[in-house]
Amino acid sequence: MDSDHIDIRRRIQAHGARQLTIARLSAPADWQGELRQALAAHREPVTIFAGSDLRLFLQSFAMFFTATMMFLI
Repeated sequence: MDSDHIDIRRRIQAHGARQLTIARLSAPADWQGELRQALAAHREPVTIFAGSDLRLFLQSFAMFFTATMMFLI
């Protein structure tokens, strides 16, 4: 039964080492600068009308609501 034993710990360690190497190779050279820019962009205040989709939805809803009220009156 020992002949069928697979050492999973070594395989997991080797896999982790490969993943770390791949992550290091795919990371940008200035990863700290990119991280700072991403955090700064994430922390910018959000306005509710920043997206044109929300504004379009609100305008469409206002027109639909007005037309419905006019029809019901």
